[in-house]
Amino acid sequence: MKIVFLEPLGFSVESIEKACMDLEKYGHDIIVFPDKRPELNIERAEGADIVVQTDMPMGKDFFNSCPTLKMLAIAIVGLDHVDLDYCEKQGIVVKNAAGYSTEAVAELTIGMMIGLYRHIVENDDVTRECHGSAILPGREISGKNIGIIGTGAIGRRTAELARAFGCNILAWNRKPIDIEGVTFVDKETLLRESDIVSLHIALNEETRGFISAKELGMMKKTAVLINTARGGLVNTDDLAEALKTKKIAGAALDVYDGEPPLYYGLPPMTNENPLLSVPNTMLLPHIGFGTVEAKELRLKLVIENIENFVNK
Repeated sequence: MKIVFLEPLGFSVESIEKACMDLEKYGHDIIVFPDKRPELNIERAEGADIVVQTDMPMGKDFFNSCPTLKMLAIAIVGLDHVDLDYCEKQGIVVKNAAGYSTEAVAELTIGMMIGLYRHIVENDDVTRECHGSAILPGREISGKNIGIIGTGAIGRRTAELARAFGCNILAWNRKPIDIEGVTFVDKETLLRESDIVSLHIALNEETRGFISAKELGMMKKTAVLINTARGGLVNTDDLAEALKTKKIAGAALDVYDGEPPLYYGLPPMTNENPLLSVPNTMLLPHIGFGTVEAKELRLKLVIENIENFVNK
C-alpha cells in the first residue's frame, strides 16, 4: 500500500521513515512530506491508500480527488475537521490517535488552575519590572469545588489529579458513569457550586456555545473558567463581558473559537479578540498536547493504527 504522511508530525522525515521500517519491510511504500502545505494535499495524496495528517480540513473535494484512499490516519484526538459521514459512505476507515495527549492536557489543566489562582503570569511581570512584592494574594485549589464538564479520558484524568490536590470533584456528562470520588450533578448545579469549571467535551453542533452568557451568569463571582478542549465551546464575547463586569473572577484558555491550526504558523487569535483586553486571564497558544512524551506517543499510535489496518 502507498502510505502518505502529508506532514511530518513534528519529527524529521528520517525519524518517521525509521519508525515505519516494519511497514516498509512488508512491502508498503512510505512517503513523508517535510512540511505542512494544505493547498498541496490533493496533489500529495495522489494514488495513496492511506493518508496521515493532523488537523487540516478534509471534505468531499479531497476524498473525490483521492479515489484510491482506504484509510485516513488522524494524528490527533479530534475529528471535527473531517467529513466523517462522507467517509462512512465511501468506506474510508478513519482512525485517530485516541489518548495520546490525555496526560499532557490534564496536567496543563491543573497547571492553569494553579497559575490563575496564584496570579503567576502577573507576578512574573511584577518581578521583571522590578516592582518587588506580589501584586495580589493568591488562593489555593485545595478544598475547592472543581466542576469537570465531560468525563472522557482527559476529564477523568483531570479529576484524578485534582483529587490529589484535595479538591472536591463535581462532574457533568451526557451519560454519568461511576467514578470514585466524583459526584455527578446537572449542568446548572455544577455551574452554581463550582469554584473552578473545566471543559473537556467535544465540539459539535450541540455543544457550540455550551458556555454563554446564561451559563456564565450562573457561576459564582469568585469562580474561574478553564478551557483546554475546543474554543467554540465558549462564546468569546460573552466571556469577555463576564470578565469585564466581574461576573466571574477569571479564565484560563488554551483554545479559541475559529483559531487556525497551530502548524499553519498563524496566531491562535487576532488582535481584535476581546479577551486580550480583559483582566485576570491566562491565554496560551494551544499547547495542551505539546509535550515530548505526547508527541512520541502520537506517532506510535498512528503507526499502530496503520499496522492494524494493513494486517487485517
